[in-house]
Parts: sequence; C-alpha cells; structure tokens
Amino acid sequence: MHNNKVLIVDDQNGIRVLLTEVFSSEGYKTYQASNGKLALDIVRNDKPDLVLLDMKIPGMDGLEILKHIKKIDASIKVIMMTAYGELDMIKEATESGALMHFTKPFDIDELRSAVNDQLRGGSSYSRMAVES
Repeated sequence: MHNNKVLIVDDQNGIRVLLTEVFSSEGYKTYQASNGKLALDIVRNDKPDLVLLDMKIPGMDGLEILKHIKKIDASIKVIMMTAYGELDMIKEATESGALMHFTKPFDIDELRSAVNDQLRGGSSYSRMAVES
C-alpha cells in the first residue's frame, strides 16, 4: 500500500493530536509541527505528500510557510486551515498554490475525505488499486 505522508502544522496541540489520530487511522504516516521552522525542516527532510497548514501561526504565518513549502517542492499538496474571517488571506493562499481551505471549527469527516481525495483519488493510481 502506498504510504502517503501527511504533515500537520498548527500551534494548537489539541488540533495536532486530533488530526494525527484521524490520519494515522487512515493509514498515513503523520508528522507534526507547531511552527514554521519545524514545518519546513520536515518538508525538506521527510518530503510529505500533503500538508495541513494553519493560517495563524505565531512567528512565520501560514502564508509564508506555504510559499516556502512551494519553493522547496511545488508538488506538495497544501490544504489551509483558517479561522473565520481570513478571506483576504485565503485568496492569497490560493494564488500561492493552496488547494483549498477549511474554516475552523471544521467538520473532521469533510477534512478526512478531502485529504483522501487528494492523496488517493485521481493521480497515478486508481481507487481500485487502493481497495484491492
């Protein structure tokens, strides 16, 4: 089975723990980072397939982190997690290569299926291959 890697970047420990549980149980290898520096170290060293990136992170914000991720490897998929009312930032994030965003508090099942669609849907191998 293809072991996709998911990096969760959020300064809130509770959200990292929750998402790590969700995506580990989906069979992904998960990584966590609480800030931009850690996130970019993981991106460089472990090359995640998809990053769940919180927009509001102290220090380097989500937009900056997103731009750095795309410079390191443009093929890494990024889904933003935003607070209500960050619409101007969402527009910029989309222009910088984010696939989509989820507004907190998000529906965990919607987020899970979005990640599954990105990592298992389309691309190089079909759903049939995943299920067999």
